[in-house]
Amino acid sequence: MTSVLWFRRDLRVHDNPALVAATDAAWAAGDGNVVAVVLIDPALWPTWGPAKQAYLIDSLTSLDAALGGNLVIRHGKAQDVIPAIAKEFQASSVHCAADYSGYGISRDNEIAATLDKSGIDFVKTGSGYAVAPGRVTKDDGTYYKVYTPFYKRWLIHGWRAPAADPAKWPNWIGVQTCDGYPPRPDTQGVLIPAAGEAAALELFETFLAGPIENYADDRNRPDLAGTSKLSTALKWGEIHPRTLLARLGDSSGHEVFRKEIAWREFYAEIAFQRPDTITDYFNPLYAQMKYDTGKAADEKFAAWCEGRTGYPFVDAGMRQLRAEGWMHNRVRMVVASFLLKDLHIEWQRGANYFFEWLLDGDLASNSHGWQWTAGCGTDASPYYRVFNPLGQGAKFDPNGDYVRKYIPELAHIPGVEVHEPWKVLGGLDHGYPEPIVDHAAERIEALERLKALPKGVQVAQNPHGDDVTAKPAKKAAPKKSTSKQSAADAKLIHDFE
Repeated sequence: MTSVLWFRRDLRVHDNPALVAATDAAWAAGDGNVVAVVLIDPALWPTWGPAKQAYLIDSLTSLDAALGGNLVIRHGKAQDVIPAIAKEFQASSVHCAADYSGYGISRDNEIAATLDKSGIDFVKTGSGYAVAPGRVTKDDGTYYKVYTPFYKRWLIHGWRAPAADPAKWPNWIGVQTCDGYPPRPDTQGVLIPAAGEAAALELFETFLAGPIENYADDRNRPDLAGTSKLSTALKWGEIHPRTLLARLGDSSGHEVFRKEIAWREFYAEIAFQRPDTITDYFNPLYAQMKYDTGKAADEKFAAWCEGRTGYPFVDAGMRQLRAEGWMHNRVRMVVASFLLKDLHIEWQRGANYFFEWLLDGDLASNSHGWQWTAGCGTDASPYYRVFNPLGQGAKFDPNGDYVRKYIPELAHIPGVEVHEPWKVLGGLDHGYPEPIVDHAAERIEALERLKALPKGVQVAQNPHGDDVTAKPAKKAAPKKSTSKQSAADAKLIHDFE
């Protein structure tokens, strides 16, 4: 009998345990027939931005080619379509990777119950993580709410080697009733990168050939090609984290990269244990923070989205997002802090905008990365840490190359001076705006709002005046060097989001 293989966020043919399980089941039944299916839900598809839709179509096209043109595209609600296609092909089993999102668990339980009534097995094999959520626990069985002990136990737990290809590949069974891809949308000028498993593997080899050795330092420099840019491939399962981990050594760059993979898995664990925190506060105290709403706030939010706040490092990041569907991890921290603490807009608005535009938009990492900056998440950056967009730009884009790349109105300003164009003679002559807010004043305002919270925080001046600008009540925060701040700050929305 036939097996159905339901591709979800595992758009690859190698290191794919669900594919192996479906193939083994098909050959055990005697004929080796497997129907490969991808489902597009018309209710969810329109909620994604055009760039994400286009990238997924490209990735599915690549997967279809790897399957010899036998990928079946169906449109509809999974609870209806998957049981229907199983019956259509008289399948004995439906195979997929496990989904650990709140919605995914509920959906899969419903599908399993429907299939069971027809005597069809619903088999979940593997996941999108090196270690599936729920497996890394404390000695008492509870989950970790802090990254460092999670990481240590994650290492002890370990992970399997990449899954081998099937001993004998299946007979892929294409069908005549394929609904086809939705129209590839106008990407609104976004430069869509190469999609698919082959492109992901090539990108990883490029990273291993050089950038990974200096990753510990260069990952903070948006003006350098210092990150892997594998986050989008990981999001769609075009490459598995086991594949990455199997190739890593013990040098500092390799170790930092391994920790970034673990951050992705930590946030998946938190979302699995607390699915409410995808949209709500991990620490509910901060729901009482005063945030700005109304016309003026909406206008500031629009300026932030469009990269016209008057702060070049912030605007370059937001324009990179719209140009590439991706943003450098260091810049993600800065633009998030600016929205929250300079413009006083609640984190969910920024998270929703990121999720719409980021090709690597992952619900768990995106929501919890934003909550880190908002001070309300796990391992949260204290709310009194306010990123200075000018200082951050000068430090991590010291020659201004990143800013000039994405803001042509400032291309005439050489060197680090591009981060403060209003101080340069003729700096604003090409249409770049003046700052929409005074960062120093808004930092003070943000700290005043923090003081107003129940069990609030006492505000104190800090000589650094950049990232750490206050101390918690009853316990003085130790002064940290700039280099140590940089290591701590890198916890936001990593290379793997």
